[in-house]
Amino acid sequence: MKEITSKNPYNGNTIGTYTKDTHETVNKKLKKSIAVTPQWQKTSIKTRCQLLSNISSLLIERKEQYAKLITQEMGKPISQSISEIEKCALACDFYATNAEDFLADELIDTDAHESFISYDPLGCILAVMPWNYPFWQVIRFAAPTLTAGNTALLKHASNVTGCAKALEQLFIDAGYPDGCFQNIIAGHEDIETLVSNEHVKAVTLTGSEKAGKAIAKLAGENLKKSVLELGGNNACIVWEDADLDAHMDTMVKARMQNTGQSCIAAKRFIVCADIYDAFVEQFTAKVKDLTSGDPMQEDTYIGVMAREDLAETLQQQIDDSLTKGAKITLGNERQGAYFSPTIITYVTVDMPVFKEETFGPVAAIIKAKDREESLALATDSRFGLGSMLFTQDIDAAFNAISNIPDGAFFVNEMVKSDPRLPFGGTKASGYGRELSKEGILEFVNKKTVYINK
Repeated sequence: MKEITSKNPYNGNTIGTYTKDTHETVNKKLKKSIAVTPQWQKTSIKTRCQLLSNISSLLIERKEQYAKLITQEMGKPISQSISEIEKCALACDFYATNAEDFLADELIDTDAHESFISYDPLGCILAVMPWNYPFWQVIRFAAPTLTAGNTALLKHASNVTGCAKALEQLFIDAGYPDGCFQNIIAGHEDIETLVSNEHVKAVTLTGSEKAGKAIAKLAGENLKKSVLELGGNNACIVWEDADLDAHMDTMVKARMQNTGQSCIAAKRFIVCADIYDAFVEQFTAKVKDLTSGDPMQEDTYIGVMAREDLAETLQQQIDDSLTKGAKITLGNERQGAYFSPTIITYVTVDMPVFKEETFGPVAAIIKAKDREESLALATDSRFGLGSMLFTQDIDAAFNAISNIPDGAFFVNEMVKSDPRLPFGGTKASGYGRELSKEGILEFVNKKTVYINK
C-alpha cells in the first residue's frame, strides 16, 4: 500500500504517516455515503442545525489543538491558525441560525392553487480541497452542504492529511450519522472514478486552474454540477486621495496574511502616481516590521511556505520579472521553504509578477498615471476573484463598481470571505458561489411545485 508522509515545513520533522485508501476502500466509503443518504435527507433541518451547533462548540473547545495541527502541517503562524478555527465556528453558527429560512419553500404567486420552489438535497457531493486554509475551506463547503441534506466525501490536499482526518473525526464526535462526512486519502485516478460515478451527484473544487479545468471537463462529460474556486491575482487599487495612515495596516495584511498564500490576497498594488512614493515608503516600512520566524511562536507573522517547491516557483517568477526590468525594494531572500517578505517595483504588464498568481509573500507595485489607468490595469488579468480600492471618494468608487468584472469588490477594506456574503470568482478564477444563502443553494434541486385542486 502507498503511504503519505506529512512533514513540518518549518523544521522538516515528520508529523505522521498515513496509508492511502485502496480502490476497494474508496468504493466502500462511497457505498456508506449512498446508504446513509436517505436517512440523512429525512432528518429534520432543526436536527441538522443542532448538529452544526455541536461542530461549532467542538471547534472552539479544540481550537488550540486544531490550530497546532494546521501550523505543523502547512506552516501557518499559530495566531492565524487559531483565527481560522474561530472563523470556522462562526460559519457553523451562521448556518445553524439561518439554514431553515434559507431552505424554506419559496411561495410563488401563479395561476395555480399553490405553487412554490422546493429546495431538495442532491445526494453525495465530492469536495476536493486545498492546503492553505485546511479547516476553513472544508467547513465553508461542509456546513451549508450537509445542512441542506447532502452527504460529503472529502479529498484533501495530501500535505494536510492530518487535518483531513481530524475533520472527519470532528463530524463523528458532533453526532453526525456514520458515513455522512468521510475523508478519502486517494490519488487522481480514484477522484476521476468518483466524479464519473452516478451516485456522486456534484463536485466542488478549490485549487489550481489546471485542476479546476480537469474536474470541470469530467463533471461536464457526466452532466454534473460543479463549483470551482480557483486562483486569483487580486488588484489593490490605491487612488491619490487614499488615507494611507488609516488603511496601510489593512493593505499589508491583504498581501502578507498566511505568508501570502491566499487566493484572495492583494497581489498587484496599482498606485496612482501622485501618491506612489508615499505609498512605497509607508508600505515598505510596515513590511519591514513584520516578524518572521517559528510559526509556533505567537508573535510570528511570517512563517514558512507550505512546501519548498512552492518557494522555488515563487523565486522563478521573481527572477523572470527581474530580467524584464523589475527591481527589488525589499527582501527576495529564500532559505528552504522560507521566503522573506518581498516588495518588487518597476513592474510592467508583461512580467510574471503582474500576469501570474504569486502564491507567497511578494507584493508587486505598479505605478498608474491616474484613476482611469489604475482601473484599466486592475482589470488587465485572466483572473476575476476580487479587487479592492482605497479612496476617500466613495461616489467615484460606486461608479467604478461596474468596471470591475470580479466576484468581489471591496472599498477601503481587503477582500475577504464572510459567511454572510457570497464568495466566488469569474474568468479563470472559477464559477459558482460559496457561503451565504447562495452557497447553501448550490447543491440543491430547485424544484418547481405546481398544485391545482
